[in-house]
Amino acid sequence: MESGKLRFLALLPILASLVLLYFDIFPQDFRIKCSLIQHRHYWIASKRIITPNAIVSGAVEVKRGKIIAVVEGDNWRGNAWSHQIIDYGEAVVMPGLIDVHAHLDDPGRTEWEGFPSGTRAAAAGGITTLIDMPLNSDPSTISEETLKLKTKAAQGRIFVDVGFWGGLVPENAFNTTALKRLLDAGALGLKSFMCPSGINDFPMTNSSHIKEGLSVLANYKRPLLVHAEVQQDAEGDLEMIDNAGNPRSYSTYLKTRPASWEEAAIRELVTVTKNTRTGGPAEGAHLHIVHLADARSSLQLIKEAKNSGDSISVETCPHYLAFSAEEIPDGDTRFKCAPPIRDADNKEQLWAALLVIYRVWKLFS
Repeated sequence: MESGKLRFLALLPILASLVLLYFDIFPQDFRIKCSLIQHRHYWIASKRIITPNAIVSGAVEVKRGKIIAVVEGDNWRGNAWSHQIIDYGEAVVMPGLIDVHAHLDDPGRTEWEGFPSGTRAAAAGGITTLIDMPLNSDPSTISEETLKLKTKAAQGRIFVDVGFWGGLVPENAFNTTALKRLLDAGALGLKSFMCPSGINDFPMTNSSHIKEGLSVLANYKRPLLVHAEVQQDAEGDLEMIDNAGNPRSYSTYLKTRPASWEEAAIRELVTVTKNTRTGGPAEGAHLHIVHLADARSSLQLIKEAKNSGDSISVETCPHYLAFSAEEIPDGDTRFKCAPPIRDADNKEQLWAALLVIYRVWKLFS
């Protein structure tokens, strides 16, 4: 009996080696639930791999979901004979993109999107990290408790890395403890609207709320993202809409959200971003204006604040750079967004601002 046990124990290392060899030779039998490529160990080959220093021909070795080598030329082939090779030819292989402005709508409105469909679509498009906005899920992510609902709903249902923004709303803006608990629970920063968001439990904020939010964020060195539109002169707007003409025309919609709304919001914001300057009461906080459409006075106000030392930044979007209001067909709701797409001259000014940034980057890179 004892000799039989000893023989069995002696065979265990060999059996273990055979099991490991099996999974190396037949990686398709190993399944990684969170990966769109169902292999334990594989190589991605391409003639155009983007590295920090150059574009090279070669291969990327991936094992257990992690990149372990980037090999230039054909030297990798001798090590890859027993593994899956995915050859993309001339297609570009590059680091995954990060999308910091996604609405996955989960939990509560999964008929709109949802963690599985949204993160699969991101992976298919080359995006490997999403940061989920605090609305349009139900409930909105405005507290430690609602953030925990988010993270619980995401467990086992995501295919890329996902982080979460928290919401700044009147309900929590003056409650320092509640904001700290939300940030301590893992919110990467806060997001607020200066106009109605369209979501009942995510009401709009004003500069007083935003000032308080920045004060709390200063200790965490995390950003506050703001949808910067403030409605102006409601009576005048109603009269203008009544006389606007064709309700299916994009120009009619454009008149309901003029550039003055963006300018008014940003003019209000820069009265509080001065607190983020070095030595200011909110030093360490940062204010980021999302999806700017107005390239005229609004952009100028941001430039002036930045030149004064305010910790402020701004983004625009591909649709503001690709389309102009004059080109949009009547009734085509695919182009409906807020702020709206503006005129062709505004589009060119947005491009000019981007090109300035590119030239500065090129100068110092």
